[in-house]
Amino acid sequence: MKYILVTGGVISGVGKGVIASSFGTILKNCGINVTSIKIDPYINIDAGTFSPYEHGEVYVLDDGGEVDLDLGNYERFLNVTLHKDNNITTGKIYQNVITKERKGDYLGKTVQVVPHITDQIQEWIEKVAKRPVTEGGKIPQVCVIELGGTIGDIEGMPFVEAFRQFQFRVKKENFCCAHVSLVPQPRSTGEHKTKPTQESVRTLRGLGLSPDIIVCRSEKPFGETVKEKISNFCSIAPNQVITIHDLSSIYRVPLLMESQGVIEFLNERLQLNITIPRPPDFMKQWRDLADKIDNLQNVVNIALVGKYTKLEDAYASVRKSLQHASTEIDYKLEIKYIEAENLEQKTLELNPVLYHKAWQQLCESDGVIVPGGFGQRGIDGMIEACNWCRINNKPLLGICLGLQVAVIEFARNVLEIREANSAEIDCQIDAINTFIVKMPEHTDGDAGGTMRLGKRITRFVKGNSVIKQLYGNVDEIEERHRHRYEVNPEFVPQLEMAGLKFVGRDTEGQRMEILELQKHPYYVATQYHPEYLSRPFKSSPPFLGLVLASTGKLESYLASRLTPQQSSPTIKSDNDISEMNKSES
Repeated sequence: MKYILVTGGVISGVGKGVIASSFGTILKNCGINVTSIKIDPYINIDAGTFSPYEHGEVYVLDDGGEVDLDLGNYERFLNVTLHKDNNITTGKIYQNVITKERKGDYLGKTVQVVPHITDQIQEWIEKVAKRPVTEGGKIPQVCVIELGGTIGDIEGMPFVEAFRQFQFRVKKENFCCAHVSLVPQPRSTGEHKTKPTQESVRTLRGLGLSPDIIVCRSEKPFGETVKEKISNFCSIAPNQVITIHDLSSIYRVPLLMESQGVIEFLNERLQLNITIPRPPDFMKQWRDLADKIDNLQNVVNIALVGKYTKLEDAYASVRKSLQHASTEIDYKLEIKYIEAENLEQKTLELNPVLYHKAWQQLCESDGVIVPGGFGQRGIDGMIEACNWCRINNKPLLGICLGLQVAVIEFARNVLEIREANSAEIDCQIDAINTFIVKMPEHTDGDAGGTMRLGKRITRFVKGNSVIKQLYGNVDEIEERHRHRYEVNPEFVPQLEMAGLKFVGRDTEGQRMEILELQKHPYYVATQYHPEYLSRPFKSSPPFLGLVLASTGKLESYLASRLTPQQSSPTIKSDNDISEMNKSES
């Protein structure tokens, strides 16, 4: 087993996750099986109880693990299925050590950070690194490990010490350290400054780790002079300094890294036996994708009506899923983030400018997405967005909470049950108005890890539906969930009688998973989170449907899929289809 440790310096958020994913992508394109581990030094057991404003979105895995959003990057770049143990936190490590101590596993010894905590970290990494993450079940050959935070953080010290020991445990030829550091360019001087990187590397070396590769992040490209300066002052060869400036898309990062000789260095450093030189079409799929994104001309505008719009990372997977879908049909994505509260009547009274701006953005959009969330804040604004899309035939995709507010809106304005609500929003609500209820097995208890989590089966009911066609007319699908509330099954017949059909349900037929509004261009909502399984080369069907409907191409796309020999249909506009039908007649 080979290990690549990715550390960060100067500031957090410098792009370690994308760079770690790019290391894996490059190696995977060389035919090497790769897995990834993300280490988060915080004391939380997992990311499940985080506010999105604290740490961005909470990413959910097949096994129900609530993990850091960087694991989403790993899964999307490498097309693998990771496990909850691929996310290590200080809380998990200490919990394991304390459990062992209570059992008497340490035979009366004083339990200390060194060696007990550091040993637990190393044992965890060695165990998880060997766990298969692909369908074939092959044991990975390389494990890319990202250490969260920055070097010098007090929370990360036990992990740095663990890796100082680990490099000797696995031997030098099996361990490589890549340090990602910011090279700023102050406006006052106009030149790139290497001192922060020098200090960061000095701190890392002082803790017992010497970087084999220094990845320099900068806003703009810099020349060989700066690169040589970093090489001289950080005591590494020039070919070990990799420069990554801000690029047009994250899919250009592995291409830029590969062009600077990363494969040649890793091949020699880790003795990987990679065939060099590589074929001319090496990483062609990624190059074509990056070129396609850069050259898109047509634009689709999607309004995201959410609760955490001040931080884009709160909806990282949703944003990427929309991009996957829009790129697939040759459209450039423009997202307008609309704070749900700004659509509410109370905002009109307090701040008319915000209110009218939010409504203008909503009305000018081609399609609308209402993503997941928790709590009462912004619910009325989400309901207003659903109402506007339903009445004006605007394409809508609701996810998790988005499905629940769509049900509430329909009950209030179509069934005319004005007090219809969710038990999450109003805990004192009467049973006759409770359209969204708490799942019986997820009542009271701890907040973390107690929701309906992970991959579950959804079965389509008999009959045809748009979303079923988008999934390929299969009978059942598997998607990842993260929720504690669900549609009250007692009201389902009443809702369906009025035209809101629940076309997908759980295996028992009691839990509503997918709804569709009849006689609407695209009004779909899912209880599960389809964004977690979207990939750059295989977009999620609900997102694809939203973008197709928003660009007027949904009907033609579905019609083209009815032709078996047309495996890769040419997507025409619905107007083109109408003209074709007229000419054929």
